[in-house]
Amino acid sequence: MLELISFLIHGIQPFLVPICFVGAWVVTILCVWSLWVAARDSVSAAKQMHQIPCTGCQFFTSDYRLKCTVHPSIANTEAAINCLDFQAKTNPYLY
Repeated sequence: MLELISFLIHGIQPFLVPICFVGAWVVTILCVWSLWVAARDSVSAAKQMHQIPCTGCQFFTSDYRLKCTVHPSIANTEAAINCLDFQAKTNPYLY
């Protein structure tokens, strides 16, 4: 049994370095690809969230209990991007 294991180890040994080399590069490339996809998705989500106009609206209260007096259920969500009741703040002290 010991001779069989020794034979297998000596038979596989010439292939271990190339296999480990390729395996290490595959893992490195997958890690870089994963970071790239995460960064791309984060930028895409940030662009989407910056389209929400609630903070510049006259009806936005900045109070966590009632964020918007007209549509409190959709305030600061993606559903508020095309809000029909949006009115820009006219009083500079409301910012």
